[in-house]
Amino acid sequence: MLVHVLRRLWSTVTVAVGVAAVIFVLLHLSGDPVALLVPADAPPEVMEDTRRALGLDRPLPEQFLVYLWRAATGDLGTSLRHNRPVAQLIGERLPRTMLLAAAALALAVALGIPAGIVSALRRGTVVDRVTMVLSVAGQAVPIFWLALMLIWLFAVRLEWLPVFGSGTPTHLVLPAVSLSTIVLGRLARLVRSSMLEVLEQDYVRTARAKGLGEGYVVLRHALKNAAIPIVTVVGLQLAQLLGGAVVTETVFAWPGVGVLAAEAVFNRDFPVVQGVTLVISLIFVAANLAVDLAYVALNPRIRLD
Repeated sequence: MLVHVLRRLWSTVTVAVGVAAVIFVLLHLSGDPVALLVPADAPPEVMEDTRRALGLDRPLPEQFLVYLWRAATGDLGTSLRHNRPVAQLIGERLPRTMLLAAAALALAVALGIPAGIVSALRRGTVVDRVTMVLSVAGQAVPIFWLALMLIWLFAVRLEWLPVFGSGTPTHLVLPAVSLSTIVLGRLARLVRSSMLEVLEQDYVRTARAKGLGEGYVVLRHALKNAAIPIVTVVGLQLAQLLGGAVVTETVFAWPGVGVLAAEAVFNRDFPVVQGVTLVISLIFVAANLAVDLAYVALNPRIRLD
């Protein structure tokens, strides 16, 4: 176990460096950020002085190595637009994004797993067909369209929920619902397929033959053995929700890192884009590691070493 954890930690560092390198190169190919910071009619001397003050006059490999060294110490640079430390900006926005992603994932798990179990137990019935149609629809409907429809219905017509901001818990309802639909549909379909495979196993038939209750058989025998692919999806979806909340946060004006990253891309704020991408990639790798460790708890036959 220790060897595996150390190996994955090393892979985390490798992935972080690789992601930082790719984003660094792509951002510098997108254009010169100095052109956005100085007036269009500024003389060349002013642009050169600004570029030199920001360290953008150095060769790209040197800029990248300096960035990596500072990032290793927690210094993600200074925002070109806000003139504030990037780590501070991310620290202010990340808790709201994590709250939104956690609420969306909790809603998807609370509805998706029971829906998948019921669909598997009622295979071929109307309940099964309706559940699968809704699951596919949840994955197919664009998030921005669903978000607009939820705003029109619950905020404009019924006036039940607020639309923008994050001041109260009610502000979380519509963004979490719209963000959870893709994960909910995917999770319901996966639970159904996993349960169908497990329900055909001999130990499930043996448990039923012993006279055990259907609920006990499904939850203690079938669901536990079908949980490995489910845990994989749940663990990875949390990290993907953190990185994919840009559209939802933009529609609902939710002040998270998604909006921060979108603004930074349009403004060519290189340090902010690099910092957000690096943090999200580290969260994604950490989620992968947590999923691997969860495998051992769910199935003692797995030996990661």
